[in-house]
Amino acid sequence: MILSNFKIKDIPPYERPRERLIKYGPEVLSNAELLAILIRTGTKNLSAIDLAHSIINHKGLDFLCSCSFEDLSKIKGIGVAKAAQIKAAIELGKRLKGLRNHNKVKITSPKDVFELLGEDMRYLKKEHFRVIMLNTKNVVMDIKDISIGNLNSSIVHPREVFCEAIKRSSFSIIICHNHPSGDPSPSQEDIDVTKRLYEAGKIIGIDLLDHIIIGDGCYISLKEKNLI
Repeated sequence: MILSNFKIKDIPPYERPRERLIKYGPEVLSNAELLAILIRTGTKNLSAIDLAHSIINHKGLDFLCSCSFEDLSKIKGIGVAKAAQIKAAIELGKRLKGLRNHNKVKITSPKDVFELLGEDMRYLKKEHFRVIMLNTKNVVMDIKDISIGNLNSSIVHPREVFCEAIKRSSFSIIICHNHPSGDPSPSQEDIDVTKRLYEAGKIIGIDLLDHIIIGDGCYISLKEKNLI
């Protein structure tokens, strides 16, 4: 419900987002109400709830994950301080989800990798190259960012990839990167880098099991495409 021209203090205490969260828990609040708690104050003409509704309705919830700090801070009524609070809250959410996801996750298929990293990586504006390190039972030991930028053999060097795997005494690895375009189709460079790392892994003794490319809600496994 949009309460135009109302301030939070004008809303009965039992209907205010923060009070409802305290009493009933965050699960009962709408996306706009949760955002309003972070925003705290609105503008001269909009309450914090109105402003939150406007952002959610016109830009969508995924905007908060994918937008830059600059884009968010330019929204009337947000500014630098509120944008920082919102981006910090979103980043904490991502990291908490990552901690839960890494807890004894066993990789049995490319879909497992997508479920582990897909939601986070689909919103990234640049290509992020990550290494998933596995033990002898294919349980995730750690995940590390190796590079940010367009994937090429000068950036993704076997030394950088396998250095982390050796430190963790990994039995095998899976590499993963995103395509900001949303299309996970592999480029020739993707294929060449994968083959180079696969051969390096055979020499080092740490198998490269797969290379997963993540798009917007979809993925491609180079192993399933017989490109490894």
